[in-house]
Amino acid sequence: MGALEILGLCLVLSFGNTVAKASQDIDECVDGTDNCHIDAICQNTPKSYKCICKSGYTGDGKHCKDVDECERDDNAGCVHECVNIPGNYRCTCYDGFHLAHDGHNCLDVDECAEGNGGCQQTCVNMMGSYECHCREGFFLSDNQHTCIQRPEEGMNCMNKNHGCAHICRETPKGGIACECRPGFELTKNQRDCKLTCNYGNGGCQHTCDDTDQGPKCGCHVRFVLHSDGKTCIGERHLQQHVTPPTFSNETCAVNNGGCDSKCHDAATGVHCSCPMGFMLQPDRKTCKDIDECRLNNGGCDHICRNTVGSFECSCKKGYKLLINERTCQDIDECSFDRTCDHICVNTPGSFQCLCHKGYMLYGLTHCGDVDECSVNQGGCKFGCVNTPGSYECTCPAGCRLHWNKKDCIELEICLAGTVSPRAILTCNKNGKKESCSLTCASKARFLPESDNSYTVSCGTPILQQVPQPRSSNGSHPCIEAVAAPIKQKASFKIKDAKCYLHPHMKGKQNDTGRNGGLGGSAPCSDCQVSFVNLKCDSSKKGKGRRARNSPNKEVTRITLEFEAEIKPEEITASCNLNCVRQKIEKKLKLAIKALKKSINQERFLIRVSGMEYEVARKLSLSPERQESCGPGQQRLGSKCVSCLPGTYYHGQMEQCVLCPPGTFQEKEGQLSCDLCPGSDAYGPVGATNISACAGQCPPGQYSVNGFKPCQLCVRGTYQPEAGRALCFHCGGGLTTKHDGAFSFQDCDTKVQCSPGHYYNTSVHRCIRCVIGTYQPDFRQNYCIACPGNTTTDFDGSTSVSQCKNRQCGGELGEFTGYIESPNYPGNYPANVECTWNINPPPKRKILIVVPEIFLPSEDECGDVLVMRKNSSPSSITTYETCQTYERPIAFTARSRKLWINFKTSEANSARGFQIPYVTYDEDYEQLVEDIVRDGRLYASENHQEILKDKKLIKAFFDVLAHPQNYFKYTEKHKEMLPRSFIKLLRSKVSSFLRPYK
Repeated sequence: MGALEILGLCLVLSFGNTVAKASQDIDECVDGTDNCHIDAICQNTPKSYKCICKSGYTGDGKHCKDVDECERDDNAGCVHECVNIPGNYRCTCYDGFHLAHDGHNCLDVDECAEGNGGCQQTCVNMMGSYECHCREGFFLSDNQHTCIQRPEEGMNCMNKNHGCAHICRETPKGGIACECRPGFELTKNQRDCKLTCNYGNGGCQHTCDDTDQGPKCGCHVRFVLHSDGKTCIGERHLQQHVTPPTFSNETCAVNNGGCDSKCHDAATGVHCSCPMGFMLQPDRKTCKDIDECRLNNGGCDHICRNTVGSFECSCKKGYKLLINERTCQDIDECSFDRTCDHICVNTPGSFQCLCHKGYMLYGLTHCGDVDECSVNQGGCKFGCVNTPGSYECTCPAGCRLHWNKKDCIELEICLAGTVSPRAILTCNKNGKKESCSLTCASKARFLPESDNSYTVSCGTPILQQVPQPRSSNGSHPCIEAVAAPIKQKASFKIKDAKCYLHPHMKGKQNDTGRNGGLGGSAPCSDCQVSFVNLKCDSSKKGKGRRARNSPNKEVTRITLEFEAEIKPEEITASCNLNCVRQKIEKKLKLAIKALKKSINQERFLIRVSGMEYEVARKLSLSPERQESCGPGQQRLGSKCVSCLPGTYYHGQMEQCVLCPPGTFQEKEGQLSCDLCPGSDAYGPVGATNISACAGQCPPGQYSVNGFKPCQLCVRGTYQPEAGRALCFHCGGGLTTKHDGAFSFQDCDTKVQCSPGHYYNTSVHRCIRCVIGTYQPDFRQNYCIACPGNTTTDFDGSTSVSQCKNRQCGGELGEFTGYIESPNYPGNYPANVECTWNINPPPKRKILIVVPEIFLPSEDECGDVLVMRKNSSPSSITTYETCQTYERPIAFTARSRKLWINFKTSEANSARGFQIPYVTYDEDYEQLVEDIVRDGRLYASENHQEILKDKKLIKAFFDVLAHPQNYFKYTEKHKEMLPRSFIKLLRSKVSSFLRPYK
């Protein structure tokens, strides 16, 4: 029985599961098995689903067609022009009008409010246009803006009584003929001008029809023509202009008691009241809008705009409205990502981008490497090599680079006043102890490479030249051969030691032969070497079991490279060059042998600037605290800080000291300063480079070493820089007007070249700068290469602003990103085509926000931006434009993927666009559509600025991608969005997240 019960229970359970599975609903909308149109929303229902066309579309859900709102009788409510877009529409206004806050009505633009409309004297604003007038005694010129003083006499158009209403023209026979400005017609009397609808919409606010008597104005539905015959007023405001009938027994039940707004029955009759933002008029019936902006600018920091029943504050460009919707705060553009390539400097209401040295600004915010070699070969005498952010001059074989890094001089030339630096290696033996010291006379360099590695160099390496035959005219400056230097290299390994160039404590050990030998043989008591390079490197290395058992063992390797110079006076009849070489090599070998012993005994020191340093140091069992800093460093508090350029570490003073006059130091953390060429102890203190040395030859002069005494550049040559060893020839047989010329502009060319050209000395004519180069100045012999990867649209360019980056397009698949016209925010290049593809992750759709877009309309749609499902012209189009729109718009893509194409012509150029996009969960589609289609999103200028602010649009995208984040941004301490915008979103988000509450 028990078994039967269990079996029955199993059967019931099994049956119950079967029923549950059979009754489980399949969500076709999630599975993607629905048959809904691309412009429809799928809603799941028990056992099925239904398709509903999105707002702005009509159909049964399986087939949806865009509703052309502009075909309605009321023109979709637009009083001027209506532009249909997929699923929506946009109202635009004629020239001279701007769109009202309701997005439908058009209001007159007061052109006179800004810059007096460009009028020289008086500006008169009119509906849809404006006119310039002149004071008595003046008449308006043909440009319709400037005024010309009128003479009292004369029979031509200069006479004040010529009679023409607009423009006067003189005829060949001495008479006059009258003409009218565009938009006007000449009347039958051939003098007066009649206004037409083609000028300022005929002075009509809404519609205009031309008649024999002139323009006839009309109004859109829901508006009535004002008594002025031009202005249109809404029907709900007509009661302000009409006195309501008086009733003896008035009641709110009849005609609202005659009240314009709210009506309250009282014992004394009806009491009318007005909503906030309106004031009850003396008739106690009608309500009139209060212009809040008239009193204290409405409390607005910058701009106050009165609206019906309210007002709105806005800010000047470069400022943002705070959440109190009154105060304006400077936008710190530098806090945004990608504002500037290099350096961003925020300024009130704006910002400025700067570039690092060696780079140039283009496209307002971008930095490109400057090709210095394109400007007269960088000023190099022989060769020029461009490098990122800099350049280098090169010299031919047998020459070396001058100190000015541009000229080339002979290897054997020793610049006047300088002494070839030497390093002195001294080794001595005292009993069985070997002691060696290396004294750096000058040109000491200390390069710390890591905590366990450093390099010290003393002296100057010898540059061996390749012997070359002297030409018959002796023109080659670098031909004499010198003996190859003697080079020796030695490597030493020390166990249980660490690389640390530590100041030697006096008295720690016996003196290391400071004054010669201390007894015993001295293999090299005074070896002068021209260059020594010492490298010390420590690491924990080892092989076998011993290394594994001693993981902390340090292995230090010291490598020394010596270069010894053979002096000509050492070569004698009894000892030729090979003999001298063998003697020096033997001497160096003995010194290296002694070095090995002294290094192992920790008796090897380096002397620099009166200070002695230990090369390496063995580790003790209990490491002592290091009380002193490394070479070239001084202690500031608890930190060791390297000496700055222009200073060196003074051993006796134990601190960083400024380089004295006549010396300089380019690097930090150094132990000495370098002598200026031809130094006589003059010049600034703390010089950071050789160009700061005193006595350089000024532009237009030269000398062998670039220092005084100098000679003037002879005629036919010039020199634009200081400290040079030569002058440049004008070329082509040209001469200069005088000695000491500064630049090629002083060369007496046969023609004077204008900007965008350079003078070719071979053909003696001006040549246009090729594409990718420009020249802003007159009379130059070169063109400048565009910075970085930029180029120009055409040849003959005159400014770096014409250099543009043509790179654009790409594959986009992230959750959010930007579509940017090439060279943005600078003007985009001509004849370029960009293609982007947005492929969102699964189950996500695309939302696009166009904050503003600048495309010139005068080139008949030569520049076009289009967004489609794919490249096929017949595919579903989401967005297409060839015009400028400063009013933002947001919309969802009509396809899951987007193919975006931007194509330009060569006619005109503009700023272009930077369009952000975000992908959102398809489950939120209804909410997203509800938000972006709400006209209130764009009606307020403050809301429009949200769609233009990079930080706020990021917050807005965050809410759309994850609606629950709305509450994060509404917390008091995290408020970012204006209250009016939060209020707009609140009902939509709340009803979406809690539909049954």
